[in-house]
Amino acid sequence: MMKTTRKRMRMPAALAALALTAAMPLSVQSVIAPLTAYAEESYTEGSNDQFYYQKYADHVVITSGKTMEMDTLEIPESIDGVPVTEIGIYAFELCTMKTLILPDSIKVIESYTFEDCPNLTSVKLPANIEYIGFHAFEDCEKLATVEFPDHLVKTANFTFDNTPWLEEQRKKDPLVIINDAVIDGRTCEGDVKIPSNVKYVAAGAFQRNDKITSCVIPEGVTEIASEIFWYCANLTSVELKGSETIAFGTFGACNRLTDLKVSGKLKSIDYYSFTDNTATATITFRGSQSAWNAVEKPAEDQFLQRAQMVFDENYQEEELPEDNPGENPKLEPTLLGDVNEDERVTVSDAILLARIIAEDKGAKVTDQGKLNGDVDGVSGLSPDDTTMILKYIAGLTHSWGVAE
Repeated sequence: MMKTTRKRMRMPAALAALALTAAMPLSVQSVIAPLTAYAEESYTEGSNDQFYYQKYADHVVITSGKTMEMDTLEIPESIDGVPVTEIGIYAFELCTMKTLILPDSIKVIESYTFEDCPNLTSVKLPANIEYIGFHAFEDCEKLATVEFPDHLVKTANFTFDNTPWLEEQRKKDPLVIINDAVIDGRTCEGDVKIPSNVKYVAAGAFQRNDKITSCVIPEGVTEIASEIFWYCANLTSVELKGSETIAFGTFGACNRLTDLKVSGKLKSIDYYSFTDNTATATITFRGSQSAWNAVEKPAEDQFLQRAQMVFDENYQEEELPEDNPGENPKLEPTLLGDVNEDERVTVSDAILLARIIAEDKGAKVTDQGKLNGDVDGVSGLSPDDTTMILKYIAGLTHSWGVAE
């Protein structure tokens, strides 16, 4: 088998941007040029009886299957003793597999990787997965089950679009949150306040949502990803409590945005954050004018030039909840039924509580969460608490026993 040593341009975001260029306005397409300069890594092309791949010194990237006609697709944990950590862009698009088995060595699933796989019904994501690219599972029309590992996973634009799984999550709550990450909010309406425990909001999370009018993103989200509010036609107010960066296209064509509040921790604004945005806004910066002047930002951006600046040097950022509330002996319930502390009462709280009661070692909850879960007012957690939460969600009860 012939092997060829090549160099791979390593920047998934740039590849993704190139794929989207044709659908973007001219003002946005011009952002592609600066993305062509990024690092190279040497790799060796190879193949076996199932896959084509790129082998680097310390990892392997699966680039394609030798056939897309199969019932089961099982990705190996390693090839020639080198761990398989990534599945490349478009690698298994249109694959006919019904069963997908991914090893825990996988850290990245690139864009379009499993798009339009018509027979795929479920997927268990690897324990070490960190990032899933845009459109990665889009149009998998039978994908009803997605099992996430117990940690935050970053996703991108339309990662699970047009799947039964995403539709079911939206029915539970239009703000789809998995492990402290907002996956999708494109069916949200009105004023949206993202819970304080959230640490990440996916790129394009609210893209083209013309029913959202305002949004508050909590302090824990320091990276404001690309195109979060792209073409949100009726968005008027946004508060970014912890923003350190604002990415490409975040507020593109948000032409009714009149109120923008940003963290004093802000360090940079992408050159195209406000592309095609004709609005005139008041920008409240939670810091001094000199700190604002130090923010890396496009000097000729028309949105920023039109804006009226307000500098709020006395603003106090809210304190994030402690992970160890045992140091505070005077804990009180913050929201009865809110076991996972996401400021809502949903089926996820009942499931987590049931796992805690069953002494599932994989279930994690703080002392505050346990206190919130004791909804019947009887000391200690019991199945009665789980039942009462489920009844509350179903509208069969509107009280929490003696604790209400």
